[in-house]
Amino acid sequence: MLTRVARLYGKRDLRVETQELPPLGAGEVLLRMAAGGICGSDLHYYQDGGFGPVRVREPIIAGHEASGYVEAIGEGDFSIVPGMLVAINPSQPCGECHYCSLNLPIHCLSMRFMGSAMRLPHEQGMFRDRMIVPAIQCHAVGDDVSPAEAACAEPLAVCLHAVAQADDLSGKQVLVTGAGPIGLLTVAAIRHAGAAEIIVTDLSDAALSRAPAMGANSTVNVTREPDSLSPWQRDKGQFDVAFDCSAAGSALRSAFAAVKPRGTIVQVGVTGDMAIPLNALVGKEILWRGSQRFDREFSEAVSLISSRTIDVRPIISHAFPLENAVEAFKQAGDRSIACKVQLTFDGDR
Repeated sequence: MLTRVARLYGKRDLRVETQELPPLGAGEVLLRMAAGGICGSDLHYYQDGGFGPVRVREPIIAGHEASGYVEAIGEGDFSIVPGMLVAINPSQPCGECHYCSLNLPIHCLSMRFMGSAMRLPHEQGMFRDRMIVPAIQCHAVGDDVSPAEAACAEPLAVCLHAVAQADDLSGKQVLVTGAGPIGLLTVAAIRHAGAAEIIVTDLSDAALSRAPAMGANSTVNVTREPDSLSPWQRDKGQFDVAFDCSAAGSALRSAFAAVKPRGTIVQVGVTGDMAIPLNALVGKEILWRGSQRFDREFSEAVSLISSRTIDVRPIISHAFPLENAVEAFKQAGDRSIACKVQLTFDGDR
C-alpha cells in the first residue's frame, strides 16, 4: 500500500511524495491519519533548517502532533478497535536506560520522538496519509471530539507538564510571555490549575486576541505598550510565577523584572544561546526551571480535550490538505493571522 508523506529535505525544501507502507506487525496499529498540527519546531526546520544545535541533516517526514482513525490492528489484546479516533503520542522512551529506570522517561538516553531531527538517523514524523504505530501510543478520544481537537493533545501535554513544574498555582498571580499556540495552551492549563490572575504578553494583537478565550484575565501588546508591565515590577516584582513561552531575550528580561523574590520562572520556549539577567536571578533568588516535553500528561491532555474541560478550538486557525503542505507551512509562519495551522489527510487515496 502506498501512502503520501510531507518530507523535508532542507531549508524551505518540503515535498509531498509517496512511499510504501511496511507490513502490520504484532502490537501495531494501522492508522488512517486525520489531522496534524504544525509545531514551532516543524516551522523552524522548514524556515531555517533547524533551531539551535538541532539541524535537518537528512530527509525527514515532519509532524509530531496528530490524530487518526484506527483502520487495522495487529496481533495483540488492545482496548482500541477499528473505527476509533485516536490521538498519537509521539514519544517513545526505551524503558531500559538509566533515566527510564529512575522513572524519568522524558530524559531517556535512547528517546525516539516522531518528527525529531535531534538524533541521526532522524525519527520520521506523522504528516502522511497512513502510518503504522505501536498500539500503546494510541489514545482514544471522546465521541464528540473532532480530529483537529484530538491533534492538539501533544502540545497541550507539553503545557500541562510545564504547569506542573510550578507546583500549586491556586490563587497565584501568573505572567505568560508569548501568545503562540504553546503560550495559549499554557494559559488554559494555568487556568485549569486554579490561578487567580493571568496576564499574557506578546508582540501581536492577533495572537493576544485569542488569549481571553483560553483563560487570560488581560493581555499586553509590549510593542505598543512597552511600559505596561511597570506596575508589576514595583517592589521587586509582583508575579508569583512566570511562564516564558517566547524564548525572546526582551520577554525573559521582563519576566525576571516582574517576578517577586523567590518566585518561579518556567522556561517553556527554546532558542539558541542568549544573554540572561544573572543579577536578577541571584539577587531575587528566583527559581528558573526548564520544562521538557511530557510523560503521563499526554493521557491527561486527551482526557481534558475529550471532556472539553480545556477547549482547544480557539487556537485552531487554519487547515490545509496534505497536497498543500508548503502553503500550510507558509501560513503557519504568518503570526499576523495564523495560530495553530493543521494539515488534513485523506487516507483513501
